[in-house]
Amino acid sequence: MRTSKMKISLALVSCILLVCVVNAEDAVVEEVTDSSSEKVFSPVEEVKYVSPEPDGDVYLAEYFDNPEAIGTKWVKSQAKKEGTDESLAKYDGQWAIEPASKEPIPGDLGLVMKSKAKHAAISCPLEKPFHFTDKPLIVQYDVTLQNGQECGGAYLKLLQYDKEMRLSQFTDKTPYTILFGPDKCGNDNKLHFIFQHKNPKNDNFEEKHAKKPSTKLDEYFSDKKPHLYRLQVYPDNTFDVSVDYKIINKGSLLKDMVPPVNPLSADPAAVKPEDWDEDAPEQVIDENAVKPSGWLEDEEIMIPDPTAVMPDDWDEEMDGIWEAPLIENPACESAPGCGKWTPPMIPNPEFKGKWRAPLIDNPNYRGKWRPKDYYFDPNPFHMFSIVCFLLSFFFLF
Repeated sequence: MRTSKMKISLALVSCILLVCVVNAEDAVVEEVTDSSSEKVFSPVEEVKYVSPEPDGDVYLAEYFDNPEAIGTKWVKSQAKKEGTDESLAKYDGQWAIEPASKEPIPGDLGLVMKSKAKHAAISCPLEKPFHFTDKPLIVQYDVTLQNGQECGGAYLKLLQYDKEMRLSQFTDKTPYTILFGPDKCGNDNKLHFIFQHKNPKNDNFEEKHAKKPSTKLDEYFSDKKPHLYRLQVYPDNTFDVSVDYKIINKGSLLKDMVPPVNPLSADPAAVKPEDWDEDAPEQVIDENAVKPSGWLEDEEIMIPDPTAVMPDDWDEEMDGIWEAPLIENPACESAPGCGKWTPPMIPNPEFKGKWRAPLIDNPNYRGKWRPKDYYFDPNPFHMFSIVCFLLSFFFLF
């Protein structure tokens, strides 16, 4: 296993977002020509980092320019995660504020998670609480997975107000309003947007997850480059998620969350179209496919290993007839294929699957009966106020 590192700068604002990130790529090389018409290049002045000055209604702006911020402004969790093996339960991952490991800019520092296979959480209070009223919430942070990422999370949580909350005792059970950021294990690449919706009748909270984006996320976890993750949530109950200013997910808090804020039912007025064939297969044989030249139909893909020898202690009466183990047929290595050729399958343009009526808000929904528990929430943007910003990471390798 190798240590995964993360360099982060972040800002949380209500309506105007200002983040200044200086990159080495921003340096400009000016081309000039001397008297001999040969191309020469003027020297480039060294890029020096200057800490941005945020503007607007800012609730938190942090650029990690001060190495002393850990333990003062930023508080590390020292708690234990319940129901986890003792060796992994402690939030004892180590943090540092230091330059990037590759191509650092003088004076530009970042928060780096230094530990592997450790839970790590660090947080600080906002300048003032953010209330979900008539202003959009905009939160963004810059993440560099300096050694790539195979398994682990690098997301943030915006914490709810709790009079008993102690940041040094943060755990995964600490109440939050929004969870946002990248998470990966194996081939499962995610960019979470989750918010806690409060049932207005019984005050219970339930997680609502944004539907998974269709955009491929692989490169963000593997290219070892900085990426700017941004979430915007608006008073009209819409949201969008972007990476490097490219929107990769957007939708409605009312229509595009799982499970939905308000339960749905099949539209009773919907009618299956006459041309809807439920029996059409999902894939069909590609009628235009042609067997590749040189395909060896008389050769098996796997053959008995000609070098294998029956073990001396093999007893055919007890162990059965001995057969050599199979190996890949060497004759197939240079051929386009072996064995009986069959045309490949392609998606069936006529496939529609089983028809189902589209879902609409169920006017008769009551759910599991509880006294006076029915509700319909038309404005889920009115979430629980945010008072704290927390970065919560866990890297396996």
